[in-house]
Amino acid sequence: MQKHQNIVNRCSWVNYKNPLYIQYHDTEWGIPQHADKRLFEMLMLECFQAGLSWECVLNKREGFRRAFDGFDAEKISRYDEEKCLQLLSDPSIIRNRLKIKACVANSRVFIQIQKEFGSFDRYIWGFTDEKVIFERCDIRTSSPLSDQISRDLKKRGMKFVGSTIIYAYLQAIGILNAHESACDCYEEGH
Repeated sequence: MQKHQNIVNRCSWVNYKNPLYIQYHDTEWGIPQHADKRLFEMLMLECFQAGLSWECVLNKREGFRRAFDGFDAEKISRYDEEKCLQLLSDPSIIRNRLKIKACVANSRVFIQIQKEFGSFDRYIWGFTDEKVIFERCDIRTSSPLSDQISRDLKKRGMKFVGSTIIYAYLQAIGILNAHESACDCYEEGH
């Protein structure tokens, strides 16, 4: 993870009372990610965020990491009904049956994409020819790009990957650089 130095001004959505949120904003959000394991983790966390706040998910992130075997897609792809029931009783994560089942199914699709493209990184960054897109995040919650990726992931069998979730995901992994102009992490697009 890269780290921005001497950040005083942050995006308006950051809760300054939550050190995890500050750290996430300053060291992860909007910074290009290329490791498949990180890309998978962020995609699964975004799926769990559907209908909830990102801060809620972020606060449970370590619990998710423990419960979901460090977001190892291969291990998750083999989860059975017993493991899913165990996850439903784990208070350290968001206990939603549909989202847990989606995580298992999505891990299988993720692995298929890796096999097809050589890596998930190549797949997801291929939508922008490996370029970062600079845009203002305060004006939209989806885009033609997130619509396109959402449609493709759904066609492949993923769940909880609507355009709004994918838009947030693209921001989180740095494909979309959407820091607010008053934020010290803001960069002008080229």
